[in-house]
Amino acid sequence: MGTLRGEQIIAQCFKREGVDTIFFMMGGPTGGTAGACIELGMKGIYVRHEQAAAMMAHAYARVTGKPGICIAPMGPGVANLVTGLGNAWADATPVIAIGGAAPMRGTTLDTFQEMDQIPMMRPIVKAAYRVDLGYRIPEYISIAFREALDGKRGPVYLDLPGDVLSGKVEEERIHWVEGNSRTDARPAGDPALIRKAIDLLAKAKKPLVLTGSGVLWSRAENELQKFVEATGIPFFTTPQGRGVIAEDHQRSFPAARSTAFREADVVLLIGARANSMLSFMRAPRFSPDAKLINVNLDGKEIGHNRAANVGIIGDAKLVLGQLIAEAAGRFDPKAESDWVAQLAVKHRSNMERSAPLLHSDKVPIHPLRLCNEVKDVISRDTILVVDGHEILNFARQSIPIYQARCSLNAGPHGCMGVGIPFGIGAKVARPDLPVVVLSGDGAFGWNGMEMDTAIRHHLPIVVVVSNNGGFTSRQTGGAVGRDLGFQRYDKMVEAFGGYGEFVEQPDAIRPAIERAIKSGKTALVNVCTDPDAQATTDMGFAGY
Repeated sequence: MGTLRGEQIIAQCFKREGVDTIFFMMGGPTGGTAGACIELGMKGIYVRHEQAAAMMAHAYARVTGKPGICIAPMGPGVANLVTGLGNAWADATPVIAIGGAAPMRGTTLDTFQEMDQIPMMRPIVKAAYRVDLGYRIPEYISIAFREALDGKRGPVYLDLPGDVLSGKVEEERIHWVEGNSRTDARPAGDPALIRKAIDLLAKAKKPLVLTGSGVLWSRAENELQKFVEATGIPFFTTPQGRGVIAEDHQRSFPAARSTAFREADVVLLIGARANSMLSFMRAPRFSPDAKLINVNLDGKEIGHNRAANVGIIGDAKLVLGQLIAEAAGRFDPKAESDWVAQLAVKHRSNMERSAPLLHSDKVPIHPLRLCNEVKDVISRDTILVVDGHEILNFARQSIPIYQARCSLNAGPHGCMGVGIPFGIGAKVARPDLPVVVLSGDGAFGWNGMEMDTAIRHHLPIVVVVSNNGGFTSRQTGGAVGRDLGFQRYDKMVEAFGGYGEFVEQPDAIRPAIERAIKSGKTALVNVCTDPDAQATTDMGFAGY
């Protein structure tokens, strides 16, 4: 039998796991690993910054449901992964990160770029391991995939010393992991607790369903819609969980979100965490008297920040199926209850209140006018990525999402700079779907050079920049360090070989975006927006 280098073993393991794409930065000692993966037929997307590679892997995972793969060179390269992996950890997204490391034979010698990388990674990943023996690489890869996909998902980091990667291993010594090393089994909820949950909901005067990205990971969007339609209960999602049911559904009242949260007497929370995105499920955002039914795959999330009246450990898809069965004959889903009518009136009134800004002809352009134009030009299956501060909030308030896995944003950490990398990761994951990135100009600056990556790899994402000349509204962040100037980001993209347009008039927005889409190129439409327009969560547009 022959020999394989450690980097070749990694590539073989990835192929066995069904990996089809890697996101990487060239450099030592992991350049050979990326090359070995590409030789086996995997697509290699090489980036301008390692942070972007981790973010692309994150988006790829969110869209496909499979772990995203990123590879970085040692030392500063691995350090550059931290922001992306920390954001994936906060977003409970499976990413497998391979980081190069100084050779083991040089440990403690202060060799080139020698860093103790494992302690740096441990707080921001589910697990971190240093691979010390080449013949055990398959075991570590198998562990990484299991850890990333088990229960609440998350990133896993593998530290690969250069001499382990380049070292030759006799094939007969390699511990290949044969067969399927993981199970697809899903835990169902306790039947007694399912009955209690339905009893609470059936007696409620003002019930609501609130879901998070756990419903997306379990691919339970069909079950969720069946449950809503079987019970007639209004539903809402966290920003990360949008699209599980089309937001123009008859039981969707996004502009009445604050009212619904404040007045609900029973909340069914599925696949979401009681974190800052939901104001910890506490008053005054939610009524202190409301009863909570908490469904989560991770038992640690049940009772976290707010006690649950009914806590169900289980997979969202199976638990929803159980709830549907138990709800049979207990609800009149077509009845227009006082609660439904109240939310419908509030939703309509808040939408009417926002209408003048959505159609404003003011110059500089109001960001809500920009959002409205984006809403009208994109298709229902467009993957929309939103990145920034003001524009992120304005977009949440005004652009509905219609399909699962078609919404990506800065996430629970509010991580700026994800826009372009997320757009690239999404486009690689679903080349058949249009991808539009709506980004603030400040957020664009973090990873704007990745437009070059998109152009090099012929990925026709369309980026729309809300350019208010700074990191925030003048009313939000004050003056210190805020101003960036109304830079010509469109010219930058044109110089790389992409398509660019500059827009200053409201009626020019839609034609410019349409031309960008029709160009078939990586494109950027640079729209000058009002530097004084400030987004808040209580303006009544949709209340995110």
